[in-house]
Amino acid sequence: MRTVTATAVTATAVTAAAALAAGAASVAAGRLASDAALKASPGRPLPTEPRLTVHGTAPDQVTLTRHLAALRPGTYGLAGDGSHAVVGPVLATAPHTADTVVRRLERLTHGTLSAGDAVWLTPNLYVGNPDTALGLEHADVDVPGELGALPAWFVPGARRTWVIAVHGLGTTREHALNLTGFLHRRRFPVLALSYRGDLGAPRSPDGLNHLGETEWRDLDAAMRYAVRYGAERIVLLGWSTGATMALRAAARSGLRDLVSGLVLDSPVLDWQATLRALASARHTPGALLPLAVRAAEGRAGLNAGLAADRAWPAVPTLVFHGPDDKVAPWAASRRFAARRPGLVTLHPVPHAPHAAMWNPDPAAYEEALRRFLTPLM
Repeated sequence: MRTVTATAVTATAVTAAAALAAGAASVAAGRLASDAALKASPGRPLPTEPRLTVHGTAPDQVTLTRHLAALRPGTYGLAGDGSHAVVGPVLATAPHTADTVVRRLERLTHGTLSAGDAVWLTPNLYVGNPDTALGLEHADVDVPGELGALPAWFVPGARRTWVIAVHGLGTTREHALNLTGFLHRRRFPVLALSYRGDLGAPRSPDGLNHLGETEWRDLDAAMRYAVRYGAERIVLLGWSTGATMALRAAARSGLRDLVSGLVLDSPVLDWQATLRALASARHTPGALLPLAVRAAEGRAGLNAGLAADRAWPAVPTLVFHGPDDKVAPWAASRRFAARRPGLVTLHPVPHAPHAAMWNPDPAAYEEALRRFLTPLM
């Protein structure tokens, strides 16, 4: 008969306790890592967007830390804590150094830019509302949603086809202002929506982003609002998880037969890859990334249903995406388009970060959008 000593029992208990503690610590770490996506704050940069430093300004110029982000082609918002500006392309003739890049300073929207300021690039060129930012007549409306009133801007137009625009991770409905003027000139009514978790909108019951899995119901409410006020057809325009919301609404809404087209910018089609990318950008160790995905799945009730072919709506779809998106891998968009030739058009955009496919070349983006929308008018 084997004798178990008190020392052995104690050692076993200590080992078990250590294993349990390590497991609990890993779970907690995974939960914390999943916050990068599930608690992304509207209007704040995603962890994939690097912080830059202002090194100085001159008339029509701003000098920034040299970084791949600072070298992006095109026009971007430059946001800081309490400031916003618009910067154009890198100035080839300006005096660059090994540590700095000089870009054209288009305008300073508000605040100041001073040496030492921490800033980041954003796709938003405009702040404010359609009137203050673009000089367009609009109405501030409340869309009745299942959790409460959803603030939205409505810019009227003569057509019976409405465009409902919905932003994604890290942005607000101001993102839609980049295209509101273009759409208004083509006489589309535009409804730019705030949804659960946005400033002024109801809070999600659990306080988390669900990457479109529940938020699409707010877009469904906006569709019902549009029909109530005269829309006969609807085009859903979404960025990032807003694009995911558009896909889900077009597949699940009771009004899905009225959706005549989808425009998706940087769609999150593989939420697991997006979760891994955002957690990794927060310097989560690789070994913990699977835990971050599982934590998000459990916390937000995410599932892989969107990947199934039956979940994709059969409507004309224009996808803007590119290989430099670090948040939503564009390989998923390529597969999406390849499986639906003739129905989905993929417009590749190189050198553009997540949800900023318009910024490198607005004219090319808008021409592709014009061609897509013309038959849907």
